[in-house]
Amino acid sequence: MTINRRKFLHTSVTLLSAGAAVALPRLTAAATPLTPATPAASPSNQPVDGGTLTYAVPEDATQLVSFLDTNTRNRNISAKITEGLLRYDSQFKPQPLLATSWDISADGLRYTFRLRPNVKWHDGQPLTSADVRYSLLTQQKLGPRGRISLANVERIDTPDSLTAVIVLAKPAPYLIKAFSSAELPIVPQHRYGDSDPLTNPNATAPIGTGPFIFDKWVRGSYVSLRRNPDYWRTGTPHLERVIFKVASDPAAISAALETGEADAANNVGLADLARLARNPQLKVDDSYDAYLNNGAFLEFNNEHAALAKPEVRHAIAQAIDRNFIRDNIYYRHASLIDSPVPRVLSSYYEDSTFRYPFDVAAANTALDRAGYRRQADGTRFALRLTYLTGGDLKNTAAYTRSALAKVGIKVTILDGDLPTFLKRVYTTREFDINLNGLGRLYDPSVGVQRFYWGDGVKHPLVWINASHYQNPDVDHLFVQAAVETDENHRAVLFKQVQRIVGRDLPVYPLVSIPSIQVYNTRVRNLNNSVDLMAGDFSDTWLDIKAKT
Repeated sequence: MTINRRKFLHTSVTLLSAGAAVALPRLTAAATPLTPATPAASPSNQPVDGGTLTYAVPEDATQLVSFLDTNTRNRNISAKITEGLLRYDSQFKPQPLLATSWDISADGLRYTFRLRPNVKWHDGQPLTSADVRYSLLTQQKLGPRGRISLANVERIDTPDSLTAVIVLAKPAPYLIKAFSSAELPIVPQHRYGDSDPLTNPNATAPIGTGPFIFDKWVRGSYVSLRRNPDYWRTGTPHLERVIFKVASDPAAISAALETGEADAANNVGLADLARLARNPQLKVDDSYDAYLNNGAFLEFNNEHAALAKPEVRHAIAQAIDRNFIRDNIYYRHASLIDSPVPRVLSSYYEDSTFRYPFDVAAANTALDRAGYRRQADGTRFALRLTYLTGGDLKNTAAYTRSALAKVGIKVTILDGDLPTFLKRVYTTREFDINLNGLGRLYDPSVGVQRFYWGDGVKHPLVWINASHYQNPDVDHLFVQAAVETDENHRAVLFKQVQRIVGRDLPVYPLVSIPSIQVYNTRVRNLNNSVDLMAGDFSDTWLDIKAKT
């Protein structure tokens, strides 16, 4: 097998740390793992301090704080630097982070958070309730998910420097699950001032309160973080440095893990997993991320003349073999999803109208009946296909083009980097069908509503309603569900939504997107959060006694 390492291997770079420069060697197949600070030997299975964790990622971030861009590649770095009010255990029960305690009023309209005292921003300024107010109100206004999750927030009171009271106009029963570091990060108000938060330099050189301090970002190459020596949680973090190394070629990521150039990675090429799992020096972790609930979806541009017809969208769905996608593109590491609401939210789940079995003959017949008969060249009409970069959606795009050709639809795939994709889909709308990776999240009001939210047509934001689907009944049901405190009635409302959008089908669910990490056996306690890779690495350490 020929491995293209050009995206992973770079000439020597110098990472600037506090008061010193640490030279990193050129990464080659024979190079040892990058450990500028060598940890002391551990007399037992207790954590030891020191060392550098090199984490290979498939694509560069767009920002280093998930304040106003919650893309996964941003979230996973952001949560090491910038913290939220709470963290969550595997049962979604909130745990203290920047907030030490919290109360929710009996009517569900007041959330009172008491902040941890003596927490400092990385520039030495104190964390205060004013930072909480600024962060949440800004995300309510400009955040792609904050605009929904914080929609019912009327104001935030700050009776003292360590108390923030979120006052709601209407209940938001899902809100207590939204305060994680990656989902609603708390940023320093003094860094933003009166500037435009969308262009503020904190997005690319963030100051946070977290266990790691931003050090350097070489675009397309790496992001370097260094240990916060004044972190409020005494005794952590253990690592001296974390490096996120960009390696867009999946084969290069696998090779880096095998040679020890990388200690851990996500988005490893699925074709390589069986081989990596046999390597005694590596562990494969396929834990399910029940916080993000990521899935692959086919979105139809409802402003396209043909795609505006539900029967055409149904026919396209029947022309696509989701089993093929699951088995051959995701190597059975994905599962079919039959509703935008994840099955893990079982009380809300309903898939009765998402029934479009693979049937090329039926798809051809439906397209004929819709008035799109084949022309002399055998085609009915042409479509432009965009896809979210990274992962396996590029291969899914190639398969989709082939599948739709069998029913007379000519597909042109539009390639491009992430900024190009976002502009085409959410700004200039230069697409007809779109393959997207979307987090369905911990509650349909936050994760699923944005797929269909009519407000996203009037006020466009990335990751919201790429289809430009507009159905007042669906919007009304989501509005009702967002404030409904009776769980049984809330379930009824969400099931009604699913029955409607399953028939209309502006978005066709395909498969789950697996959250797979591979890491060296010397890496301990890699994840400490329900959202896995969006943990903070504060508990992570390197066991130098483990064989490498």
